[in-house]
Amino acid sequence: MSQITLFPSVAALIAVVVSLYLGAKSERVNKNVWVVPAFFAFVFLLLSLQAMLTEGPTGFWTEHVRNLWGNQIWYDLLLATVAALAFSLPQAKALGMRVVPWIIFTLVTGSIGLYSFIARLLYLRAKNNL
Repeated sequence: MSQITLFPSVAALIAVVVSLYLGAKSERVNKNVWVVPAFFAFVFLLLSLQAMLTEGPTGFWTEHVRNLWGNQIWYDLLLATVAALAFSLPQAKALGMRVVPWIIFTLVTGSIGLYSFIARLLYLRAKNNL
């Protein structure tokens, strides 16, 4: 089984496990939970760098305009990103984060920026005992 087949399957399994764990966890969040999105941002950065170096820096666009499924995936990513920002930005502002650089970083890098933003947000929440 190649990396192209194996990694998406493993990622789907991890997404299910993490989602179920977060759904079952109590309201009180561990102070070091920020490490989880930071780790995922780093791993996804490495995978993205591999794709960029192998397929080129604009290879993602070819996939999103290839057919209607590619379009649908693009719309889905945009909608999920904007929804995550909409839920996160008020708390980020309340914690004193400068949100415009994080919005730009997220729009340019997608999940890498979003997960880094969420990691920073969770870190600040823990630091301020919220």
